[in-house]
Amino acid sequence: MTGTARPTLRDEQWRYADGAVLERLAPERFDRWRDLALAPGETRRECFVLDGAEPELVRLRVSVGEGARCELFAVNAGHDYTRMEVAVRLARGAHFQFGGVTIGGGDAVREFVTRLDHAEPEATSEQVVRAVHWGSATGNFLGRIAVARGAQKTDAAQDFKGLLLERGATTNAKPELEIYADDVKCAHGAAIGQLDEAARFYMAARGIAPEAARRLLVRAFIGDAFAALGDDAEQERMMEAALTALGDRA
Repeated sequence: MTGTARPTLRDEQWRYADGAVLERLAPERFDRWRDLALAPGETRRECFVLDGAEPELVRLRVSVGEGARCELFAVNAGHDYTRMEVAVRLARGAHFQFGGVTIGGGDAVREFVTRLDHAEPEATSEQVVRAVHWGSATGNFLGRIAVARGAQKTDAAQDFKGLLLERGATTNAKPELEIYADDVKCAHGAAIGQLDEAARFYMAARGIAPEAARRLLVRAFIGDAFAALGDDAEQERMMEAALTALGDRA
């Protein structure tokens, strides 16, 4: 996609999007990026709560300088098509941390799309994404990691898990690794399922009410995405945003 061309579902990075919304949005909406540039050695953290009633596109281009650290955490609970897209370039010894939750019901599509360019040696990255959906909602994660030739000692990890609370909900995961260096450690995992019935039974046997047990399990599931968030107040704010979206579904 170049200039202000409107994407379609034929574009690989938009394949799971809401096609009706893409056709409705003005083309210039797709060319709005926010640029973040971290100086060598800098540390920056930003947290996002996306919970609007209208379609929302958040697009970030991030350049992480040598030895710098960038942390992004997000709750995507929009009531219409909501997409957060992050393109990252990592210099030598830089680190990128991403923790995200898509959560909600209705018929909305909520997605995270990340593209990481490990351009230089010794950079690290970790992405932890959780999806919790019900109704006919859809939660997506498209994550691409590219390791350039010569970017030795790269360490990149990507972990996605989806939790479907009702039949009819959908979640999609598309992890990609493109590696041109030979001394690297890259891993990704994806799993989709329902609540652990054995765990619910265990908790019920110890006197925990079914509703409380269900909510505790969902909270623990969501909490993985924010485990690396070192600010307790922000971590609690993000958890509360996710649990507010959850409402009485758990």
